Amino acid sequence: MSHRIREAMRENGFDVFGLEGGDVEVDETFIGHDKTIKPKGEKRGRGYHHKNKVLSLVDRKSGKARSMVIDDVKASTIMPILQANISREARILTDEAGQYVHVGKVFDGGHAFTRHGAGEYVSSDDATVHTNTIEGFFSVFKRGMKGVYQHCGHNHLHRYLAEYDHRYNHRKALGFNDFERAEAVLKGVS
Repeated sequence: MSHRIREAMRENGFDVFGLEGGDVEVDETFIGHDKTIKPKGEKRGRGYHHKNKVLSLVDRKSGKARSMVIDDVKASTIMPILQANISREARILTDEAGQYVHVGKVFDGGHAFTRHGAGEYVSSDDATVHTNTIEGFFSVFKRGMKGVYQHCGHNHLHRYLAEYDHRYNHRKALGFNDFERAEAVLKGVS
């Protein structure tokens, strides 16, 4: 039943992020163990290859998030997703990861990034260049997944992402109350 409710939380509309040259933060995270990659009983090594990969976008202007499960973190996988979800005039904000090297060529607003590896989390040249908003979203998501749900199969991860996107997109800071959040879920049921 709870998976049905999470499905009802999935966004039905397809709003494009970064309209009118707005800023869109893009980042990926890794969570849990993808059992389709490393079957149970096999030794788990370091790294992230055996984990579930999640790509998220946060539109700073609207304050909304959109997340999806992806197969890998290659540019060939991520770029089509960005082009389908983000307006061409948007400015893309990321970390220094290699898969985002050519983002500036696709989006007219350009591409700005911070160098987390060098200890830079907010650009010293421009204080608007950071990924702190999306890192905060990931913090809430991971705390919930590790603390509340604890176990999530790869085949259900998209539903949990829909729940956390819904919570983020209908939070009090955006002017939503409990009744409006519940109403939005009920609209998703139909």
